Amino acid sequence: MHKKLFIPGPVEVRKEVLAQMSKPMIGHRSKEASELQRRISDNLRKLFYTNSEILLSTTSGSGLMEGAIRCCTAKRAAVFSVGAFGKRWYEMALCNNVPADIFEVEMGKAIRPNQVEDVLSTGKYDLVAVTHNETSTGVMNPIKEIGAVIKKYPDVVFIVDTVSSAAGTKIEVDDWGIDICLTSTQKALGLPPGMALCTFSNKAKERAEKVKNRGVYLDLLALYKYIKKKDYQYPSTPSISHMYALDYQLNYILNEEGLENRFARHIEMANIVREWAKKYFELFPEEGYLSNTLTTVKNTRGINVAELNKELGKRGFQISNGYGDLKEKTFRIAHMADCTVLEVNELLKNINDILGLN
Repeated sequence: MHKKLFIPGPVEVRKEVLAQMSKPMIGHRSKEASELQRRISDNLRKLFYTNSEILLSTTSGSGLMEGAIRCCTAKRAAVFSVGAFGKRWYEMALCNNVPADIFEVEMGKAIRPNQVEDVLSTGKYDLVAVTHNETSTGVMNPIKEIGAVIKKYPDVVFIVDTVSSAAGTKIEVDDWGIDICLTSTQKALGLPPGMALCTFSNKAKERAEKVKNRGVYLDLLALYKYIKKKDYQYPSTPSISHMYALDYQLNYILNEEGLENRFARHIEMANIVREWAKKYFELFPEEGYLSNTLTTVKNTRGINVAELNKELGKRGFQISNGYGDLKEKTFRIAHMADCTVLEVNELLKNINDILGLN
């Protein structure tokens, strides 16, 4: 039996999108490839509310995370972490010999703009890395407000991991001052895993030009120069199948569902799960900083989350246990991509039935 996924990626993918991935191959050096990848980039600019260039990468989101911090740190990176994925960015910096410091807050809390101000006022840092939407804790950081602080420091490059939020919540890249906004395909975009993408501002480009050791495959400046020279073709063979699916899905998001409708649907689903969690359990993240694509629930009833998931599996559903140290202390319900209000209500009804909740 197929289990309907309410986990923080990969997500359920529409049959129409999957069908796009079975289309015949085209040459990655063909005019058709250029047209396809140029159209994707143009539509992603609309999704991200940006005039910046778009880079496409046949990696997971982690690939572009590593590329971004390596290519755009000339002096020292300040990594702000609210959970497991913020820590990952710091570890990537260390493993690439990128000077970096990590600034952590308590699990379930968000980064405050004044914390960023305090760090940047030292003058030690020329890059800030923040996770927008932390799937381990269910926290959504105030990126707009953090961006307003960073704008006071024109030499600081602002890179943001929006892997679990992009296409599920509004992200105004240019207005918020984001230089590299990266995401991957398997979450709110509603595609299979295997591809990542990011915005790449002029400031990011100029910074990368000053960084000597940027690697090869994940050299964002090299990707930028290549697509400019070769009309949106890439130095290495990309996943053409993902390109077909992404092109199709972006047209659906922009021209059929519409961005505002998509964002509103995610908020409606989030509100349903939040109210359910407050009624029967508690929310793990602090109020005011709740993710629109995933809810992390504090296991105040001491239920066996693994057993709940096992029973849900028999009924064709799957949620996520807590991440890392939060296993069994929390559980997570994702409500992103093309998931519907009806499906969310169906899941919660089944959880209530299994747990005997009235």
